[in-house]
Amino acid sequence: PPGPPSAPADPTAPPPRALGPPPLGSVGAAPRAEGRPSAACPEQEECSVSADTVLVPLRAALDACRATVQKQVCNDIGRRLTVLEDAWAQGKLSAPVRKRMSLLVQELQQQHWDAADEIHRSLMVDHVNEVSQWMVGVKRLIAETRDLPTGETERSADTETRDPPTGETEPSAD
Repeated sequence: PPGPPSAPADPTAPPPRALGPPPLGSVGAAPRAEGRPSAACPEQEECSVSADTVLVPLRAALDACRATVQKQVCNDIGRRLTVLEDAWAQGKLSAPVRKRMSLLVQELQQQHWDAADEIHRSLMVDHVNEVSQWMVGVKRLIAETRDLPTGETERSADTETRDPPTGETEPSAD
């Protein structure tokens, strides 16, 4: 039977060569961070984001929320952060998810709420199977942190201790 209509007119002619040579390296090898950086991982340190880089600021934000957010909500966020931590420790998170979570935390620390929310949405769309167990907690944390009185988030980023928020001391006998 004749070939498909898109076949070259001369079947003995080599196929047209529109692309350059194949990439160097062994066939089927994934790009390595040590070698030439790939588009998904422009720099090696971005590929090896540590769990603490993401989890410490998230837990600090959660601690800042505890004074104003219901205990049940905080406990749920905390459980979901533990699920994130476990997935990270078990190597279940891909490099793009780790990288974007690092960016999300940076936006959260800089109080760029809309940017953090946008990263959250893109993760939910692009990596739903990887993030669905814990991303709900991150989304809620973004929302609750956004609603904090000004000053709470800066304080939580500077210290991991749980000092009572200013103004919650016993009234003086003046």
